[in-house]
Amino acid sequence: MYDNRPFLAAVLGNPISHSKSPRMHNYWLKKNRINGYYMPIKVKLGDFEKTIKSLISMGFSGVNVTIPHKLSALEIADESSETAQSIGAANTLIFSKEKKIYADNTDAYGFIRNIKSKFPNWDPKKGASVVLGAGGASRAVIAALLSEGSRKIIVLNRTIEKAEELKIEFNNKISVESWSHLDEIVASSSNIINTTSLGMNNETFVPIDPKSIPKEALVSDLVYTPLKTKLLKLGQDRGSKTVDGLGMLMYQGIPGFEAWFGQTPLVTEELRKILMK
Repeated sequence: MYDNRPFLAAVLGNPISHSKSPRMHNYWLKKNRINGYYMPIKVKLGDFEKTIKSLISMGFSGVNVTIPHKLSALEIADESSETAQSIGAANTLIFSKEKKIYADNTDAYGFIRNIKSKFPNWDPKKGASVVLGAGGASRAVIAALLSEGSRKIIVLNRTIEKAEELKIEFNNKISVESWSHLDEIVASSSNIINTTSLGMNNETFVPIDPKSIPKEALVSDLVYTPLKTKLLKLGQDRGSKTVDGLGMLMYQGIPGFEAWFGQTPLVTEELRKILMK
């Protein structure tokens, strides 16, 4: 940063008070002895572009973007990554010295890194992957699976029309099944991935028959509050491999931190404990 001023970055969303990103990035800043700050900023949908321009003029290095701004983040960018384009949304913006905006989506990266950090030999090309949900997180997971060479991806969503829209957007590289066929589809799958909010705060759960979960499957849940959702508990009880959603949050933050602050942060057990508080 010029004139020895601190590096500045932020996360923009509405709501934003629940975000764990400030805690994570400020932990990394302290660990790497970087003079910088990462802050949460609540931004209404109609104020997004104006806010971005203000942050650029104030010397911010970039921002993370969460609901409801991920589509707008991609739209206002001067340049964007292939990943962001394929997902159709951006969660990371990087501001250049020339005040240009580069958009990226690191959710797909975070999803893959999270699984491989626990199961290095995991290969999504082997068997079918079932993705529950058809929202923004689902898009990132589908893009990640395709980038890893997955040959069979089945999307189930309670509103099947939304899943059919995804099928078109991904050039028919995925298939769609009715939510009512959940147990039947899961029973013949190698990867089961929940991208919905079902299971969050223990208020709901994925309505799945435990016996339909294959023992050799990998069960992944993007929900991390609670850390061990009912779906993950069912997977563990079946003897399946399981991966919680907190790791994805940590790993998706790495590329942005590198771009804004110039150093590669580490995902550690200490950080995990801090984010679980």
